Amino acid sequence: MRLPRLTLIDLVIFAAVIAGVAYVGYRVETVLIYKWDWSVIPNYLFRWDEGQGSYVPNLLIKGLATTIRIAIWTMLVASIIGIILGVARTSNRLFPRLVSWAYVEFIRNIPPVPFLFLFYFFIASQIMPLLGIDEAINGASPGTLAVAEFLFGPANLMTNFAAGVISLSMMSAAYIAEIIRAGIQAVPKGQREAGQSIGLSRLALMRYVVLPQAIARVVPPLAGQFITLIKDSSLVALISIQELSFMAMEIAISEQRFFEVWIVTGAMYFVVCYACALMFGQLERRIGVHMR
Repeated sequence: MRLPRLTLIDLVIFAAVIAGVAYVGYRVETVLIYKWDWSVIPNYLFRWDEGQGSYVPNLLIKGLATTIRIAIWTMLVASIIGIILGVARTSNRLFPRLVSWAYVEFIRNIPPVPFLFLFYFFIASQIMPLLGIDEAINGASPGTLAVAEFLFGPANLMTNFAAGVISLSMMSAAYIAEIIRAGIQAVPKGQREAGQSIGLSRLALMRYVVLPQAIARVVPPLAGQFITLIKDSSLVALISIQELSFMAMEIAISEQRFFEVWIVTGAMYFVVCYACALMFGQLERRIGVHMR
């Protein structure tokens, strides 16, 4: 692959960006009266454990791990709900189409913070006891508990983790439903007619003809939704889920190092999101090759 050549305009733009960043840095140093101290940050990333004789993850790394777990599980649950809603949005029957439309429009037209609070305190609090998570944890063997903690985080916080995942999933499902609906409607009408001509039922037509092509088309927007979800997972800090933003707030308040903590936290979000963007970009290119 040929690398793009730098032109004079590229160099001018690059120099202007560098000058702008340097000017902002200069203004911050001259206007902001703040004594920077980065020495507290490394200990909150990794700490020395005397019992293990090695460095182990501390609060910020643990919070980042929880953020990634929340994003992955929320994306899985929201995708299942979103596919069902997206298919219902394209149904010929009025009732499923009306229900899915009402759900999507309700979620998309209210701010996420009120929705999370209302869902968490009025709905998730009723669902959690029915799931029996605490009873399952208390009766689990050490091996099962170790696997569960790897997948869902600390055992004593699994109920909160599940509540956060369910809350975010219900919100994200509305956006995924619209992505799926657009993907289904983007499949050429001739493909559907060809399936109908060989006697496929609507369910078989959707399963073997429409959805495979729709899924290939919706991978890019779904990838973008996943990256957005990583950032939106910070919302669950408002309902005391101990993910990265929650940990950052606790550290910033206890150490009174607000700028240092939030700069490092923002950098951690950026690294994870950018890595996902690169990975999904490679996936999109592979899908594009297969669709040609």
